[in-house]
Amino acid sequence: MLDPSSSEDTGGESEPEVAREPFGKAAERGVESRAGDRRRRHTPRPPSSAAGQSDEVERLRREEEEHKVKLQIYVFVLRCVAYPFNAKQPTDMARRQQKVNKQQLQAVKERFLAFLNGETQITADEAFCNAVRSYYEGFLKSERVCRMVQSGSCSAGDFREVFKKNIERRVRGLPEIDGLSKETVLTSWISKYDAIYRGDEDVRRQPPRAHLGAVSELILSKEQLYEMFQHILGVTKFEHQLLYNACQLDNADEQAAQIRRELDGRLQLVERIARERRWPALASPDTAALYVEELRSSVGLLMANLESLPVAKGGADFKHKHKLKRSSVNNSFLDLGDEVDVLTKADVSLSFTLEVMIVEVQGLKSVAPNKIVYCTMEVEGGEKLQTDQAEASRPQWATQGDFCTTHPLPSVKVKLFMESTGVLALEDKELGRVVLRPAANGPRQAEFHRMAVPKNSQDTELKIKLAVRMDKPPNVKHSGYLYALGHRVWKHWKRRYFVLVQVSQYTFAMCSYREKKAEPQELMRLEGYTVDYCPPQPGLQGGRVFFNAVREGDLVVFACDEEQDRVLWLQAMYRATGQSYKPAAPTDAKNAAGRRPASPVGRDPCERQALEELAAAAPSRFDHARLFAILQKLTLRHRMNDSFSCLGWFSPGQVFVLDEYCARYGVRGCQRHLSYLKDLMDFSEDNTMVDPTLLHYSYAFCASHVHGNRPDGMGTVTLEEKEQFQFVRSRLVLLLENHITHFRYRFPFGRPDGALKATLSLQERVLMKDVTSPVPTEEMKNVVQKCLEKAAGINYSQLIEYANLKAEPEVDADERLADVVRLAELVIEVLQQNEEHHAEAFWPWPELMREHAESFLSLYRVDMDSALQVQPADSWSSFPLFQLLNGFLSADAHLRNGPFHKHLQEVFVPLAVRYVDLMESSIAQSVHRGFQEETWRPVKNGSAASEDLFWKLNALQTFASDLDWPEAEFADHLERRLKLMAGDMTEACVKRTKCAFDGKMQKADKSTDFRVAPCACTMLNVLADAKRRCSRLCVPDGGRETDEQWRHYHSRVDVLIDDALRDAVSTLVSKLCTVLDTVLSKLSRYDEGTFLSSVLSFTVKAAAKYVEVPKSSADLADTYVAFVRRNQDVLRERVADELVVDKVFDQWYGAFMKATCVWLADRLDLQLHPYQLKTLIKIVKKSYRDFRLQGVPDATLNGKNYETVYKRLTVEEATLAVEAGDGLDGVSMRDSDRDDD
Repeated sequence: MLDPSSSEDTGGESEPEVAREPFGKAAERGVESRAGDRRRRHTPRPPSSAAGQSDEVERLRREEEEHKVKLQIYVFVLRCVAYPFNAKQPTDMARRQQKVNKQQLQAVKERFLAFLNGETQITADEAFCNAVRSYYEGFLKSERVCRMVQSGSCSAGDFREVFKKNIERRVRGLPEIDGLSKETVLTSWISKYDAIYRGDEDVRRQPPRAHLGAVSELILSKEQLYEMFQHILGVTKFEHQLLYNACQLDNADEQAAQIRRELDGRLQLVERIARERRWPALASPDTAALYVEELRSSVGLLMANLESLPVAKGGADFKHKHKLKRSSVNNSFLDLGDEVDVLTKADVSLSFTLEVMIVEVQGLKSVAPNKIVYCTMEVEGGEKLQTDQAEASRPQWATQGDFCTTHPLPSVKVKLFMESTGVLALEDKELGRVVLRPAANGPRQAEFHRMAVPKNSQDTELKIKLAVRMDKPPNVKHSGYLYALGHRVWKHWKRRYFVLVQVSQYTFAMCSYREKKAEPQELMRLEGYTVDYCPPQPGLQGGRVFFNAVREGDLVVFACDEEQDRVLWLQAMYRATGQSYKPAAPTDAKNAAGRRPASPVGRDPCERQALEELAAAAPSRFDHARLFAILQKLTLRHRMNDSFSCLGWFSPGQVFVLDEYCARYGVRGCQRHLSYLKDLMDFSEDNTMVDPTLLHYSYAFCASHVHGNRPDGMGTVTLEEKEQFQFVRSRLVLLLENHITHFRYRFPFGRPDGALKATLSLQERVLMKDVTSPVPTEEMKNVVQKCLEKAAGINYSQLIEYANLKAEPEVDADERLADVVRLAELVIEVLQQNEEHHAEAFWPWPELMREHAESFLSLYRVDMDSALQVQPADSWSSFPLFQLLNGFLSADAHLRNGPFHKHLQEVFVPLAVRYVDLMESSIAQSVHRGFQEETWRPVKNGSAASEDLFWKLNALQTFASDLDWPEAEFADHLERRLKLMAGDMTEACVKRTKCAFDGKMQKADKSTDFRVAPCACTMLNVLADAKRRCSRLCVPDGGRETDEQWRHYHSRVDVLIDDALRDAVSTLVSKLCTVLDTVLSKLSRYDEGTFLSSVLSFTVKAAAKYVEVPKSSADLADTYVAFVRRNQDVLRERVADELVVDKVFDQWYGAFMKATCVWLADRLDLQLHPYQLKTLIKIVKKSYRDFRLQGVPDATLNGKNYETVYKRLTVEEATLAVEAGDGLDGVSMRDSDRDDD
């Protein structure tokens, strides 16, 4: 036999060569021009033109040729499936996942959006919500995901893996939590993701009957393989059934004999090739003898494989068994295979309802008119019913009897009786009877029936009028008498009563019944059959019109007498079989040409004979390399269009058929993989995702074969194989370079997993000159570098298109800056995604990815510079752009201080310096103007001017810190300058505040009416706030002080603030003590030995004889105590710094006790006047308690001055008590004083 890889020049018989030529060319034309034909179908044709008619005829002829080629291929596929002896379905292939289509993508988007809007019942924390929001915005809404879905390479697993990678990165950044591991968090988040992705779908809900595409990943039965390749090759069910029967696929012995005939024909062809030396053009002419020997070896291997099979068990894994089972009553049941349950009697049990209506009897003459007559009715095997009695002169009843029966052909008996009145009569006399056999489709109106009468009866014309209505049950679709002849059931041509029974929604049975039998005599399950009209069958007696039911291994012919019966039967059986081909009534030749059914194989014997000739054609007559290329191309197209994300991988059933075809019909491995490579590249060029591993494997196989390494044992290389390999190699180089250039869009988000790395590996393999010499490192690096340079421009142009930027010159500067900022965000997102999803594939060349990123940024640099140039000179809104870009670049080790990063610094250094200069001038002016106009109203922790100053200083330093300038020298310079400026401004603020405070204190009153003014409290707050903020605003970050000059400057500012605050407190305390001096000077008037003391004492004593004199000592003491308490409350309420308040109280109390002690010491030799004593006791005791309540420490309260004062007052109190008794009116230094309040 001629090897399938040989060209048309190969030797052999002339007939095979002639037969092989049209099939090969027609097949190529048919497959490659189908797209053009589809386009031409939609082109409007010129009405009734000769050219248009000839084009239509040519198109129909070409389609007919294509279909014949496919039918011939299908014959070979049928034989491979029916009797495999070289291959089996693989069980170790990876299961492919279901594709995600556009509708499912939209549904997933809506579910995640509903979760983010809080419209679901799924509980989640803020971290998970943020992760889902990032996934929704960055992945689900991405245009590249839409492209993935359109290319058919996106599955639910891809969606899940992308989310898993995102959350793994996020969870790694979360802090550790005791008792909760990060693996637990990941598992919980994945479970919630699955719940969101599924939505309201119930994963346990499965369709009642899975479509073939949904089970293509499983091991398929023969019937499923037949159905699959019917769809692949466009073969109808009717054509399949005819070819199945013509090839006798149900006969294992015939299939084994067919294989033996094929192998014998191939051996004869090999010998003819060797004898006539007509082998194909070989790459090495010296290998001709080896080529012939390889052909012989391939045939010998097939013979050995066939011989190794057990006898009568060929293809046992796919053996289709037909069983004919008989019941104990000789009933026949047809089992359609192991996967179909056998029908039982219970499955086809029927129940009919009969209504028997007796109307009247005529011709009753032998009975006297006054006699009583009645009728009985009975259904075979059922109960007996009786009508009412009537006189013989008027035998009318209109009585109805209802019966139930399981017999499709029941027997109904109706008898007429006369009532016997004799004494010895045992039973009534029977006058006549009639037996009817109604059917479900029989007449339903009342009719007269002649009754059978007893012998010697005079009523020879006795008739009864009755109606028998038989209602068929819902599961009976049609019934009636037919002639039938089949191979497995109804093997004898005779008339039978048939009932078409629906057993279930998908199961129908054709049952034949005998009279008075409830069970079917024979039964045929209609699943898999195709019904159609057929011509009269010669040699069959009975029946005028014919139709048949055909399936693999069986043909049943039916006949009836009326055309209307045939139409009704065909309609009912057509609905029951569920076939796609609708039977059409035969017409004359003229109409048949215009209304031929969709099936390309006619029903007349000539066309069936042509189909049988295809089945009988010798395989050695065909070029199987070309036929296999067509089969593989159509199979791959079918596979890429099914519901699985296959990426070019065939299903197990498809792999089995293709392997068996190549082995059985001698398709060389190199030619198989070359055609596979072409098909995969066609899909890949059409933007359909193809797994690079498939390309790599097929290319490596072809390269190994061409270079003589014998991957499949073939040592010969044909010239055609070598030329095709070179063509495929050059095409593959361009395709791979295109994929690497468009890596961001060919492999979005790194999906499929590892595809980019496999593409780079394949590129390196393709660049190899042979199978052993590795590619020079520089050569591969140059290819990748060139691709990445192009990729930078493509990615940026796609980004510009996605961002939809406006490049018109009249666009506002602010709008242009906003566009550039948004573009910067997209640029950063692209670079981050490249690093996350694609950098791993380019790990051998990290410098190339860095160059790619710099090239990408250089394109952005042009737009950035043009936008910055149109910004006003005094505009500072561009700094967020610097912060955005600098933050990303500084965090990337490869891009930090790169060309773009340095350019960014060069652009923004002048802006930063100018901004700081202007801010320094602005702050200085605001300090001068603010303190001139200051009203000293409290604002937060200070005044309006101080708060404004410190806010500006803090904002400026925060701004400089947020810049995070990458160059250390300029960053240090910027920080030092801002710290020095903050020190100068703080110093000016403190000096102005201290000056204002001193002026305020000088104007204050010295009497007990004095109250610390709110503005004075505000000034103290300003000074305290300046001290607090100085450590943050004036000290370098981290407390680092670089040199002696810096430390000296910082200590000078601190000393200035401390001195100002201390002087302010001292001034305030001095002012408060001035009031005490005033009170003590008033008490000095009562000193012993002075003229004023005598006058005041005499006046009081004289007045006391006549009126009640008020106690002036109480008034003076209470006034001073009220003054102290009032100012204590003011200071505590209005001064924000507790330390300052405590310092004021400590110094105030100390000065108070010191002044009192000095005043008493000056009068050490004098006895205190009672008035002086009472006043001092009250002032000292209440002041002591008030300051203790304000938190003055005990050490300060009970100091030396207090002890001196306490002792002196106690001695004076005791002296006065001896001299004047109760002269103090109850005032005492003891703790139980009555006047404490």
